[in-house]
Amino acid sequence: MNDFTKYLAGRVTAGGMNRREFMGRAMAAGLTLAAANSLFAASAEAQEPKRGGNLKLGLEGAATTDSKDPAKALSQFMFVVGRNWGDMLVESDPSTGAPVPALAESWEPSADASTWTFNIRKGVKFHDGKELTIDDVVKTLQRHTDEKSESGALGVMKSIKEVKADGDKLVLVLTEGNADMPLLLTDYHLIIQPNGGIDDPNAMIGTGPYKVTSFEPGVRATFERNADDWRQDRGYVDSIEMIAMNDATARIAALSSGQVHYINRVDPKTVDLLKRAPTVEILNTSGRGHYVFIMHCDTAPFDNNDLRLALKYAMDRETLVQKILGGYGKVGNDFPINETYALFPEGIEQRAYDPDKAAFHYKKSGHSGSVLLRTSDVAFPGAVDAAVLYQESAKKAGINIEVKREPGDGYWSNVWNVQPFSTSYWGGRPTQDQMYSTAYLSTAEWNDTRFKRPDFDKMVLEARSELDNDKRKELYREMAMMVRDEGGVILPMFNDFVNASTKQVKGYVHDTGNDMSNGYVATRVWLES
Repeated sequence: MNDFTKYLAGRVTAGGMNRREFMGRAMAAGLTLAAANSLFAASAEAQEPKRGGNLKLGLEGAATTDSKDPAKALSQFMFVVGRNWGDMLVESDPSTGAPVPALAESWEPSADASTWTFNIRKGVKFHDGKELTIDDVVKTLQRHTDEKSESGALGVMKSIKEVKADGDKLVLVLTEGNADMPLLLTDYHLIIQPNGGIDDPNAMIGTGPYKVTSFEPGVRATFERNADDWRQDRGYVDSIEMIAMNDATARIAALSSGQVHYINRVDPKTVDLLKRAPTVEILNTSGRGHYVFIMHCDTAPFDNNDLRLALKYAMDRETLVQKILGGYGKVGNDFPINETYALFPEGIEQRAYDPDKAAFHYKKSGHSGSVLLRTSDVAFPGAVDAAVLYQESAKKAGINIEVKREPGDGYWSNVWNVQPFSTSYWGGRPTQDQMYSTAYLSTAEWNDTRFKRPDFDKMVLEARSELDNDKRKELYREMAMMVRDEGGVILPMFNDFVNASTKQVKGYVHDTGNDMSNGYVATRVWLES
């Protein structure tokens, strides 16, 4: 067995490759059908899950302001917390992104996709022993449609006109047809709670594989396995300890010394160092995540599109991909969609670093003086370094960017979506519609660039209900162009998700949906001694 087939076998054992892909690549590498079959069987057997043990994760992204209410979940830390204790109605396939059943075991649209009927799974119990009912489902979704809930899913839920029960079935009546509706329900805020979370949205009681045993915002969270879990294909460890580690050096030290089994947000600049540790494995997944510099389009001086264009042309994207991502990613084009999405808009010219164009638009904007950019390393790995590199590239266009480093604790409540120019990240969404509805629709709670255009909103709604894929693709192209040329997002790079674990961790699923195995890392892996 050569190095390449060893690599393929390792991917199977780690859960990162299915049989069809393995067989095709192994035979292309020279293995016979019989040899490839034998190797796949042995590798798959090594992947047999083992139960038991205490899984420890050292994760960036926690803050003392973190809310227990899943509607208000903001950070990577709370993303994983919610996945541990809660379930959505629908999940997405890790490799294809297609909707797959969860608490909804099946669904059926009307002919125009404006009404959807979901069959809710029977016999599922909440952690408090109460059986899941259709009323819990209806009230959960209704709560997320209420602006007072401050739900991060509000932009998605606004497309639902009515949430109701028909016997023991869930019926969603939409404002217009939407072929993507099941995927929209995979939003990680939409955890089904007893009585919809109306009585106590902070109870952290769900139907997930783990029960919360303790939670200290910005410090740690602990969990024990739910013995009554309705699924057998998850929840392999007995307990989980999530430790807040916002300092990258601390995370690396904790993993290298064996204090934790898994860390997120490995700075690509440290990958080679980590690779030297014999006990460590790098977990690198391509996906839809992207690092951004966000400007509020309704706040001076960023309400001037020439200034926004000047700042976009002043960004040296290739340098950022190489120096910040270490090559673990791709150049972005100032709109939040890449080739992993269905109906990706093709033929849009790549925006390149152009100091002359930046200087032209800067002069045309009439702005003078410095431009204040707020950043922190919790925004994304290397965010402060990226801001300094940006500062240098902008100088060549005569633009002075003042970089202000903010504390990590409280960044997501005090800076992001509050200050007019800052660094941030997005993990991507299952569909183009959901990405735009969550962050670019005028009414979206998380419209962090304050991009509010009625003509754009109209195209979002039109594309959502368009069943002709060619027409829908053209609408998405127009939307991408509008965000790229007139929006407030500077999107220099799509990042690979770079995490790391000890070699005790098995079964890691490379999920293109989002980081940390789409947040399910703790529920999918197991430990080997």
